[in-house]
Amino acid sequence: MPDMPLHEVFVGLGVLVAAVVFVREARRRGALNEQSLIAVTGALVGGAIGMRLAGWLETLNLSDLWLYGSRSILGGLTGAYVGVLVAKRIIGYRERTGDLFAPAVALGMAVGRIGCHLTEAPGRPTGLPWGVYAPASTPECPGCLVGQAMHPSFIYEIVFHLAAFAALVWARKRLTRPGELFTLYLAAYAGFRFLVEFTRANETVWLDLTRPQWFLVPGVLLLGLRVAYGWRRGYYDALFERKVMT
Repeated sequence: MPDMPLHEVFVGLGVLVAAVVFVREARRRGALNEQSLIAVTGALVGGAIGMRLAGWLETLNLSDLWLYGSRSILGGLTGAYVGVLVAKRIIGYRERTGDLFAPAVALGMAVGRIGCHLTEAPGRPTGLPWGVYAPASTPECPGCLVGQAMHPSFIYEIVFHLAAFAALVWARKRLTRPGELFTLYLAAYAGFRFLVEFTRANETVWLDLTRPQWFLVPGVLLLGLRVAYGWRRGYYDALFERKVMT
């Protein structure tokens, strides 16, 4: 009897959870309509394409397109973002939908990363007391073969996304400017993912940085500038009860 594909199962559960949260959030905001559902379809199609293309680019082997593509979360997020933009452009939908997606993506990512924790190399070796061990059969995991304790990097990410989901639910009634909830989530995740890569088992390619880190560098810079712009404009004052000087 073949083993259950845990990674794919939890990715599917994550997508299902994200879809449920999106629908609930859209209904709460009075934005549940045909156009927003088409945007979700665009996200799903774009995410699936992005995950596989990003994974394939690591090997440039056409036969790997299906096999490895489903493991690239950053590629999936990028593809989903592009997919939403394309879908909205096709139907001429101009309303912002990012704030609907932010809590959904955060909780869906937390669920999906459980599959990564159960099937992939946890992280780099560590002497910290919460280091974890993984079976020697784990793919591309030299530390697993010798029984080293490793950073539970996917657990770090699960905790981040659960905390982000709670923060987004708390902030959604305070941020009134459309798009800012999504902007803050993207900026926070980009910064966190860049840092957590230092605990991941991914191969470094240049200046001791991994491919995901080099992929993130321009995004972190641009999002940092965008958040700084919003901060100066007072977009986030309600979150910190900060008064604007007149």
